[in-house]
Amino acid sequence: MASVFDGMAGVLAETLGTPILFLPQVGESREVLSIFRETPVEATGDDGGAIIINMPTWRVRKSDAVAVRGDQIEVSGGRRYVVVASYISGSPADDAFVIYKLEAV
Repeated sequence: MASVFDGMAGVLAETLGTPILFLPQVGESREVLSIFRETPVEATGDDGGAIIINMPTWRVRKSDAVAVRGDQIEVSGGRRYVVVASYISGSPADDAFVIYKLEAV
């Protein structure tokens, strides 16, 4: 069933996002229009409940979300972060976000 909010993740990524360099362990690096935050964010945990992530996060549209534990990203200023966990947003939309928890390299 379509929702009025379908497509909003793409709009948010285009409005608030910036190109982030994705550096997978396998394959070619590429830029992904996404949202990087160093401030706490709320995500949906494995049990469906809300959790607060007090680490840097990388918010990516589900269609662009291919990172796995150990992959890295590079943000402005050349700072690098490694993916340590991922959380699917609670949205059922096809373009919902995936939130990656990061650690500085």
